[in-house]
Amino acid sequence: MQLNSLYISGFRNYEEVLAEFVPGVNLIVGDNANGKTNLLEAISYLSTGHAFRTRKEAELIRFGAEFAELKANFFSQEREQELRAVLFSGRRPRQLFLNGVKQKTAASVAGVLTSVLFCPEDLLILKKGAAPRRKLLDTVLCQMRPNYALALNEYSHVLEQKAAILREGIMYELLPDYNARLIQIGAILISYRARFLQSLEECAAQFHKEFSGDKENLTLQYKTVSNIDNAFASLEILRQKLSEHMISHERAERESGQCLSGPHKDDFEAALNGLPMAQFASQGQTRTATISIKLAERELLRRDTDEEPLLLLDDVLSELDAGRQDFVLNQLKSGQVFITCCETDRLTKIGQVIRIENGTVI
Repeated sequence: MQLNSLYISGFRNYEEVLAEFVPGVNLIVGDNANGKTNLLEAISYLSTGHAFRTRKEAELIRFGAEFAELKANFFSQEREQELRAVLFSGRRPRQLFLNGVKQKTAASVAGVLTSVLFCPEDLLILKKGAAPRRKLLDTVLCQMRPNYALALNEYSHVLEQKAAILREGIMYELLPDYNARLIQIGAILISYRARFLQSLEECAAQFHKEFSGDKENLTLQYKTVSNIDNAFASLEILRQKLSEHMISHERAERESGQCLSGPHKDDFEAALNGLPMAQFASQGQTRTATISIKLAERELLRRDTDEEPLLLLDDVLSELDAGRQDFVLNQLKSGQVFITCCETDRLTKIGQVIRIENGTVI
């Protein structure tokens, strides 16, 4: 996997720019608020189909522009390819093109330009609420399994419709149909997540073992709806369990006006030597474990696709001490890497420097 060039127009603070990259490490340097992270966000958007700093696509479009355009030329699956996205300022849906052909959904381009993003907010992901950890699972799974991306998109759509009924307190007669579909798709999501987290735990534990000098054992435990004691069970059993859980929460959902049952509340718990990290881990341990998980994401994508995914490091190194910086830098010997930083310091010898000034690539 190699990103050769990226064209940006009307995206964030970029009016129009073309950036070209080298196969190894690309250092994106510049003062704060000049557009370093915006460049990574453009790459990540083309890779995953969504922005990592906002859920509102209108915020991605440059002030005063009617639309934004992103176009990546890259080498993947043993051939040169082009991925293009056009975002509009109004309600008009975005358009995605792969090699000049318009795509119906983001799932149809999933896994074409794979990437792993690591930003400062991720360093505390194991201490925060469930949503960012669930997003971590979904982001990688959507790139690895297009069918998962389709299922997740449909689940989210049906869940929004059910939430509207509960919120407005009308048309309750439609709930059984929505619940039936959520149960069908929810079982699929749980099955995928359980198996992926098992692989992620195995791989992350190896990285963490090396990182901690063989002193700490990292484990990741999947948390889904409370009555499912075996997330590896057959889809039939998972559907039955989900149905039972949803029925038991029916009254509470109507009274609260919220969707209380389903895998949209899934989570996973990280532990070191058997102790939950959320309660007992130091800041240093948390950062070490998070780095191990991110490196494991990259490794699993590489194994699955037979290609090294792009590694996007958004100002992460400045948040790490020298020892952790060294561990991360030692993992940059293969694949293409994009690192944003204000000061190059010890990094100047490991890659091409791309300077960003006021939305312009120097």
